[in-house]
Amino acid sequence: MAKKAKKTPESTETSSFERLIEIGIALSAERDTNRLMETILLEAKSLSNADGGTLYLSDEDGNLKFEIMRTDSLNIAMGGTTGKEITFPPVRVRDPETGKENRANVASSSALTGESINIPDAYTSQDYDFTGTKKFDEGTGYHSQSFLTVPMKNSQNEVIGVLQLLNAQTQDTGEVIPFGGDIQPLIEALASQAAVAMDNKQLLDAQKALLDSFIELIGSAIDSKSPYTGGHCQRVPELTKMLAEAACGETDGPFADFALTEDEWYELHIAAWLHDCGKVTTPEYVVDKATKLETIYDRIHEIRTRFEVVKREAEIEYLKAVIDGKEDAETLRANFDARIEQLDDDFAFVAESNIGGEFMAPER
Repeated sequence: MAKKAKKTPESTETSSFERLIEIGIALSAERDTNRLMETILLEAKSLSNADGGTLYLSDEDGNLKFEIMRTDSLNIAMGGTTGKEITFPPVRVRDPETGKENRANVASSSALTGESINIPDAYTSQDYDFTGTKKFDEGTGYHSQSFLTVPMKNSQNEVIGVLQLLNAQTQDTGEVIPFGGDIQPLIEALASQAAVAMDNKQLLDAQKALLDSFIELIGSAIDSKSPYTGGHCQRVPELTKMLAEAACGETDGPFADFALTEDEWYELHIAAWLHDCGKVTTPEYVVDKATKLETIYDRIHEIRTRFEVVKREAEIEYLKAVIDGKEDAETLRANFDARIEQLDDDFAFVAESNIGGEFMAPER
C-alpha cells in the first residue's frame, strides 16, 4: 500500500498562497456585506486553524464595532448571517472627553498603531489589559490564550477595521499554540485583501445611497411642483413593491413562476421613483392643467370671444338686410334668433367638453 505523501513546507506555502488567491477572488465577487464580513473571518480562522475570532469595523465615532464573532469550541456564532445581534458595546479607541488613546485594549491599540499584535499567552502578557477576557473565561470555562490582532487598511492606508483571531491550534491534536511567524504574514495579506474588498463595498453602497437620494430628491421636486399630485411619487414605489411582492408570492396561475432577482428589485424601485421624471421639465401650466383648453390660462375665453365675433357678424348681416327691406323683417328676425341660439348651444357644448370629466352620449 502506497504511503501518503508528506506535505513539505514548500507545498504548504504554495497551497496557502493559492488559497489566498481563491479567497481574494471570492471577496471581490461577494455583494452582500454580512456574507463578505463572515467570509473574511471564517477564511482567516481556516488559514490559521484558530478556534475563534472577531471582526471589528470602525464606526462613525472612530470606535471599533463588533460585527462578527465566532468561537467554535463554545458554539458561539454571532453577527453576519446568523441573525444573532452582538450586544457588546464598541471598543473605545479614544476617550470621548479627553481624546486620550486607548492603548490598553489589543484591538484599539492595533487600530491606533496600524500594526499587527501577536500575543502568545494573554495570561502572561503585561502590555495589555485582558480583564474582560479573563472574566469571560471565568464565566464560560474557556481559556483564551493566543491572540493575533491585525489592522485592516484600505487603499488610502486608513484603518477601517480590525481582524482578531483567538487560540491557534495544532492540526492533529487541537492543542492551543501561539500564532506562528509563518501564519501572521498570511493573515496580514488576507486582512489587506479584506480591507480593499470592504472599502470597495462601502464605496459602492455610498454611491448607491447617493443615487437613491438623488432619485428621491427628483421625486420630491416633482411632487412639490403640483399641489394636486403631492406625495404621488412617494406612494407609487410603495404600491409597486406591494404589487410585486404579491405577484412573487403566487403559487399558481399566471404568476406562479414569477420572481425577481436582487438587481431586478432595485431596478423596479428606481423605475417606480422615476416614472414621472418627465414632469421636471414639463411646464407647470401643463402639470396643473385643469381643462382641455388650458395652457398658461384657460383658453375657453378665447373661444367665447370668437363666438361673440360670429354673433356680432350675424347681427350686422341681419341689420343690413332689414335696412335693405328686400325680405320680411319678421322672417329675418326669426332667422337671426335661430342663428344666435345655435351659436349659444355650440359654445355651451365646447365649454362643457372643456371640463374633461364629462360623459358624452353617442349622438354627440
